[in-house]
Amino acid sequence: MNFLKLKLYRIFHWEYWPFEVIYYPIFPVWFFFALRAKSFFFFNAANPSIKNGGMAMESKMEIYDMIPKKVIPKTILIKIGTPLNAIVQHVEDLKISFPLIVKPDIGMKALGVEKIESTEQLDSYAKRINHDFLVQELIAFPKEIGIFYVRYPQEEKGRITGIVSKEFLSVVGDGKHTVKQLIIKNPRSHFQLKELEKKYGKRLDAVLALDEEFILVPYGSHTRGAKFIDDSDKISPKLTKLIDDICLKLPDFHYGRLDIKHSSFEALEKGDGFSIIEINGAGSEPTHIYDPKHSIFFAWKEIIRHWNMLFQISRINRQKGFPYLTYSAGRNMLRENSILEKHLKLI
Repeated sequence: MNFLKLKLYRIFHWEYWPFEVIYYPIFPVWFFFALRAKSFFFFNAANPSIKNGGMAMESKMEIYDMIPKKVIPKTILIKIGTPLNAIVQHVEDLKISFPLIVKPDIGMKALGVEKIESTEQLDSYAKRINHDFLVQELIAFPKEIGIFYVRYPQEEKGRITGIVSKEFLSVVGDGKHTVKQLIIKNPRSHFQLKELEKKYGKRLDAVLALDEEFILVPYGSHTRGAKFIDDSDKISPKLTKLIDDICLKLPDFHYGRLDIKHSSFEALEKGDGFSIIEINGAGSEPTHIYDPKHSIFFAWKEIIRHWNMLFQISRINRQKGFPYLTYSAGRNMLRENSILEKHLKLI
């Protein structure tokens, strides 16, 4: 696909538009909620037990520590400057084997998330990242979904407001074309070509056998090429109870998205064959909006619907005594988040 066609594809498929282009047209709605709350950073009160309500700069490890251990991967926090031999010892002590996943403890948009195959790769990652990071066992379940959860503070039970299934970025061989040629054929993978070349190098020159699948990015990040499918029609009483039972164990957690790997939807409904990869708070998007079948108008409607719930929850919690983030603290959070994002893009 040539440059012009790729450019036009991006223009006519809103899911690839920059964050600012998607969100700026509806910013007046956020401003309206901020005026009603008398605080631009009202979201802090939505999830009082999570730093900044989970909007940005929150520690993933602190959130993992709130979740029942049986439903999350084995995870280790590695402090910056920890020697490699100590990291390896921690990994061995927790019986985590290669391949494994590493990710920044404070991160965003799957930046800095990598699949690590060896001690040498682990050493390289530890030297490149100048922040605390997590080492996590690789969960082998083949499917991944995101479930958006909302519970108003006065309610004993919450609800699921959206489900997104994630198709990992991959190519399927035809016995003729190289992996790189297959990547270029599909705009979704072509957009990721630069990063994939950096990651795989000459492996992209290989020719896959007929129907052989090569998973290019083994996790469901939209910014890393995953295709998002709106499966909100699969919301059921069984699934809602499962998610509710988990979220109720998190202190004062009312609003956010659970990213889950699972073996099958049927098993997940029964509470079997799943692991929670992450729980995100106030900064969570209702990512089912990114299904290619949806228009930008659908996306705006869903974002505003969730902003309204975020505002209502924050206002109720504020009345219960949980403070909003001050203006100066909010500005510092945004500045720190911007600096962190620039660094993570260089890893």
